[in-house]
Amino acid sequence: MNAIIKLSKIGNSAGVLLTRDVVAHLGAELGDQLSLSITPEGIEIKPFRADFEAQMAAARDVMDRRKRALRELAK
Repeated sequence: MNAIIKLSKIGNSAGVLLTRDVVAHLGAELGDQLSLSITPEGIEIKPFRADFEAQMAAARDVMDRRKRALRELAK
């Protein structure tokens, strides 16, 4: 699915309006949180999953604490 959307001014910010089809494709409803990631290809929008975010925070913590060990393993 490809859609052209318009960037609009919302207060002091900018925003986009998602069509009903896009919201349905995400499995989202009004008021739901979405996760936005910047990728080399552009921007990726996914439903926010608190359990996944908690797992990623734990993984980042381990990677920060074990940087040297991970660097050695990567060789």
